[in-house]
Amino acid sequence: MLPPVSRLTQRDDFAAVIRNGRRSGRSLVVAHLLAPPADADREPDGVGTAARTQVGFVVSKAVGGAVVRHRVARRLRHLMRERIDQLPPGTRLVVRALPRSATASSEQLGVDVDRALRTALNPSSRR
Repeated sequence: MLPPVSRLTQRDDFAAVIRNGRRSGRSLVVAHLLAPPADADREPDGVGTAARTQVGFVVSKAVGGAVVRHRVARRLRHLMRERIDQLPPGTRLVVRALPRSATASSEQLGVDVDRALRTALNPSSRR
C-alpha cells in the first residue's frame, strides 16, 4: 500500500497532471507524468524541503464493476509501491487503467506500467 503522503487525492491535482503532464499509453494503462519544476525543492524563503512524489489512479466503470475496479486499483497500487522510488522527487503521476487491465495478470500490468513509466520519464525511448 502506498503511504498517505504519496497518494494523489485532489481533483485539481489529477486534472493538472493529466492536462500538463507527459502522456504514455500502453495496451493496459496510460501514464500521465508531471515532473517537478527545477526550483520545486525550494520554498520562497530559500529553505530546501523534501518534495514528495505522489501517485493517483483512475479506474473507470469501463474497466468493470466495483469489485473488478477495486481489484485493478489494488494491483496498480501494489505495483507502484515498488516503483515509486524510481521517480524523481516531487513527481506527480496519474495511472489510468484501460478496460483490458481487468483481465490482465499482475505480471502483464507490471510490464505495461514499467514501459509507460520509462517512456514518460524519457520520451526518446519508445520501447
